Amino acid sequence: MSTWQNEHSFRSWVWANLVSATLAFFLPLSPVERAVILALGLLILAAELLNTAIEDAIDYISTDEHPLAKRAKDAGSAGVAVAALAAGVAWVVILIG
Repeated sequence: MSTWQNEHSFRSWVWANLVSATLAFFLPLSPVERAVILALGLLILAAELLNTAIEDAIDYISTDEHPLAKRAKDAGSAGVAVAALAAGVAWVVILIG
């Protein structure tokens, strides 16, 4: 997969998800809690893939800086951040709940 080879951030999220999934299986979580953690981890990876697609498409179209291109790239990155925040919130709620 070219994303694995070319995107450090994707590889970082894969490793973070492996740690998260390992914890989800070793901690005494309910099946629903475990499913939420695993699903949100996959959501982060999906968001990162979409962000990479947006960035690659924009870079393919033009290397010139443009405000709309910047907004699109920023929105893609923000999507990854929101997905990661959701996963973090889920972990916090599960661990303190």
